[in-house]
Amino acid sequence: MSKQPLIQRYTMHDLELKNRVVMAPMTRSRADNPENAPTDLHVEYYKQRAGAGLIISEGSQVSTQGVGYINTAGIHNKAQVEGWKKVTDAVHAEGGKIFIQLWHVGRISHPDFHGGNKPVAPSAINPGEKAYTPEGFKETVEPHALETQEVEAIVQDFKKAAENAKEAGFDGVEIHSSNGYLFHQFFSRTSNHRTDKYGGSIENRARFLFEVLDEVKQVFPEGRIGIRLNPSLDGIFGMETDEETIPTFDYIVKKVSDEYDLAYLHLSEPFTDVSDKPHLVSEIAKHYRPMYKGTLMINGGFDREKGNRFIEEGLADLVSYAKLYISNPDLAKRFELEAPLAEWDQDTFYTPGPDGYTDYPFLAETEVNKTYQ
Repeated sequence: MSKQPLIQRYTMHDLELKNRVVMAPMTRSRADNPENAPTDLHVEYYKQRAGAGLIISEGSQVSTQGVGYINTAGIHNKAQVEGWKKVTDAVHAEGGKIFIQLWHVGRISHPDFHGGNKPVAPSAINPGEKAYTPEGFKETVEPHALETQEVEAIVQDFKKAAENAKEAGFDGVEIHSSNGYLFHQFFSRTSNHRTDKYGGSIENRARFLFEVLDEVKQVFPEGRIGIRLNPSLDGIFGMETDEETIPTFDYIVKKVSDEYDLAYLHLSEPFTDVSDKPHLVSEIAKHYRPMYKGTLMINGGFDREKGNRFIEEGLADLVSYAKLYISNPDLAKRFELEAPLAEWDQDTFYTPGPDGYTDYPFLAETEVNKTYQ
């Protein structure tokens, strides 16, 4: 057995993970059918990567209102549930574990996805981004500011999506409260100017997340629910930061740690250099590890060496990999053998069909034998 920390087993509540290498959630835009349902291509893609200790699926919208990108697989209609059933069956047959990431993009969308209606958001503030629509890139618009009862309805959409995920056979769910999408829009004072119970104070701006958690835990036990946060995201996905950004995430992490017993907290290291911004945190795992008593998963530009080091130093329990899992379906095995890694083709990240999706090679048997000699 490899001595690498990444290759050691890990007990996450009642789930035994065969290693600490996690496949991160990644939008791949292959659900190119009228129902936006997973297809046999999805089945093959996830089955190939079942050697991960845990797979977290691509973001899966909880309603048609939550769509912001073309050909993303949802979890709100029967065809989608049936498609995901085939995926979970295939992963489980290979001895893998899989969570689904529950997603609502909020204002990072376009009327083209909503019959001409505006996307929704905490407040009517245009993120100033570009949305990739069926007709190509288009400028985002000023969104519809959700009424209080409309926010409460979205909370129920997440609960229903969790029920669908359970029916589809997922081992658990991750709530995508990160990367400038709807929850993140509620967290930030720059995108949330509300005056109702979901705006103003830090506690109010975090309320939506905790209401969703409280509903979803009626479907899955807390130990089968994860959340994802990106505290120092700045200047991309329409998000700007201020002096209350980190205190807001500190509040969320402490509350989750003290009042919930989740499967994991999934954090991202900064996507951009924030060292010149004293109000932000440059080293996310180091900042939040002392605050969070549960399983901590870290993401963002990790290779094998860095992943091993973070686990060894106690900064994280699990490490999630994105692009490396695109081009290396057997990534955990390659890490174990310290084998060469294949390079990804960014041009095929979001294109239809198997190219750049299910056609990346596995480590050849001859290479495995050489590595063991």
